[in-house]
Amino acid sequence: MRDEVSLNRRALLGAVSVAATATAMAAGAATAQAPTSLAGKSVLITGSSAGFGRLTALHLAGLGATVIASMRNLDGGRRAEAVSLLQEAKGLSGKVHLVEIDVTKPEQIKSGVAQAERIAGGGLDVLLNNAGIGISGPMELQDDAALELQMQTNLLGSLRMARAVLPGMRARRAGLIVPVSSQLGRIIMPNIGAYCSSKWGLEAAFEAMAYELAPLGVEVTIVQPGGYPTRIWESGSRTVEAMFARNEPERLQAYAQHVAMTRASMRAPRGADPMDIPRAVAELMALPAGQRPLRRPVHPNTTLSTAVNKAMAGFQAQALGQGPFAPWHSAVTT
Repeated sequence: MRDEVSLNRRALLGAVSVAATATAMAAGAATAQAPTSLAGKSVLITGSSAGFGRLTALHLAGLGATVIASMRNLDGGRRAEAVSLLQEAKGLSGKVHLVEIDVTKPEQIKSGVAQAERIAGGGLDVLLNNAGIGISGPMELQDDAALELQMQTNLLGSLRMARAVLPGMRARRAGLIVPVSSQLGRIIMPNIGAYCSSKWGLEAAFEAMAYELAPLGVEVTIVQPGGYPTRIWESGSRTVEAMFARNEPERLQAYAQHVAMTRASMRAPRGADPMDIPRAVAELMALPAGQRPLRRPVHPNTTLSTAVNKAMAGFQAQALGQGPFAPWHSAVTT
């Protein structure tokens, strides 16, 4: 986060007191202005077939960015979602390119990122780690297959993507990684604990990465959406039902109330505008290096996530505000 005078945090690598750091973190990030142009910026987006990924690809291309939209099962560009995305992107000021990346497949990440960097003409400006899946249900019903899929997609896939793009970013001493977390990356709710676990892990890993990258010129901003009406609930519902079907009847009967609550939650209406996410990402991209916040909650109601972020920022300041990590902590939080 930045302070009121908008000092470049790469210039603030001196240690600061715990009290001063906590005050700066509590102040929050200044409201960013909606950008009018992102011409000259390159961004690789995972999970671009639908939802936040597709909307963000089109929004950023509309602002002039070079967008490399990745998705699974591209089928040589014949996948219906790929064809419609390119069709919708025609006439935008920026260009949308397609690459095939399944974030659970390391070799596909390696080849897809290499292709994206060729399109961008070098190291990428931005990685938007958007690919994700939501598998609800009580923890006892989360079998190995469900846990593996959720952790591979939401956590390990994002870390693999970051590892793949970082050499190019570090070589330029510039770049921004934006992992898409969730309000449930800071708050724990029953019947969605495995999803919370994947997002809590994401939050921890990328906050640590933000500190580690501070002296190397690369930034991290964790976006924290609330509930939005996207296809994650539709695809998640199918995956949840398959998981339920793999469970023994005795377990399902024991958790009958939980199962009913899970199904109702997956079908619940969500009225917030999913374009909030593309607009937030565009604003982050447009901010000068050194002025981007560590976290950006996005939803009409961010009360809980903002409160948790503020409390945890204070604890982090106490833990890191003095000693060998103080310069890195200061660089990320002031």
